[in-house]
Amino acid sequence: MIRVLPLLLSLVLLAACASDDREQLVVYSPHGKELLEAYEAAFEAEHPDVDVVWLDMGAQDAYDRIRTERVNPQASLWWGAPQTLFMQAAAEGLLAPYTPTWVEAVPPEARDPEARWFGTYFTPEVVAYNTEALDSTAVPTDWDAMLDSAWADRIVIRSPLASGTMRTIYGAMILRQPTVEEGYRWLARLDQNTKAYTADPTQLYLKLARGEGDLTLWNMPDIALQRDENGYPFGYLVPAGGTPILVDAIAVVADAPNPERAQQFYEFVTTTDALIEQARAYHRIPARSDVPPDSLPGWMTALDLQPMPLDWARLATEGPDWMQYWDENIRGRGAEYLAEHGGE
Repeated sequence: MIRVLPLLLSLVLLAACASDDREQLVVYSPHGKELLEAYEAAFEAEHPDVDVVWLDMGAQDAYDRIRTERVNPQASLWWGAPQTLFMQAAAEGLLAPYTPTWVEAVPPEARDPEARWFGTYFTPEVVAYNTEALDSTAVPTDWDAMLDSAWADRIVIRSPLASGTMRTIYGAMILRQPTVEEGYRWLARLDQNTKAYTADPTQLYLKLARGEGDLTLWNMPDIALQRDENGYPFGYLVPAGGTPILVDAIAVVADAPNPERAQQFYEFVTTTDALIEQARAYHRIPARSDVPPDSLPGWMTALDLQPMPLDWARLATEGPDWMQYWDENIRGRGAEYLAEHGGE
């Protein structure tokens, strides 16, 4: 289903720029206004004849928009989403091959073999919490502890269907069970403890900061950024036993209206200096192996993360069906689902 209001908003934004004599470059990204505003200004300072127009949206929304617009693409660059969404988009012919200058610095598992997308960051998923409501010693230390009845009505979740992050987490929770059905029951138990699903990350941060929920599942960089930039009382814990570490990627859109400028911007935001700045200011963990460790924040080089083993190809192909099933059968009715399917 087309989301009418976001579509109208994007058309208004694009129309507002139509009278500008500069060359327009449209970027779809979930990276947030702080990072996007900074790189819009920096790129335009070096290229004053270019008007960077970014639309900040969920990763799934970006994929859906590019898919909907495939006969008349509006964006030239897609900057940010889990590799599973880029894998889907590449399989559907939505991405144009482009080999960046730093191709050799990215491991094979963090790039498309046909150069249709490349990883920019490694993004671990975490349990995040309100530090005014919970001491760190009280936070669940593993994924299954989130299902304890002690957390009933204390969890807030970003609505998964529009979120690449949440689709990754929910898909990972299914894959770590012996069967998909057992994965659905796990998600149903989580639903039982969920107080609210928010429409976007901003609402998630506000609910968590106001104490409308004590816990959430989200990505580490965004939680740390909101803590440091906005002063929100946020902490996070990496669950024991491993966590999904997704590859956050970038790609030029197939049949892009401005592919040359898209490639310029692609290179601009992925230089070594840019990645160091993104690590320091925005908590982004570079996927490139040639970024000097001593140039990165101390907390980042000290990270000792245990990746959760995941079949990313299966998550890319089967994940959309899993999430559709969850939305139609489990969301908001976890207890009923468990009663119907032999759960607890």
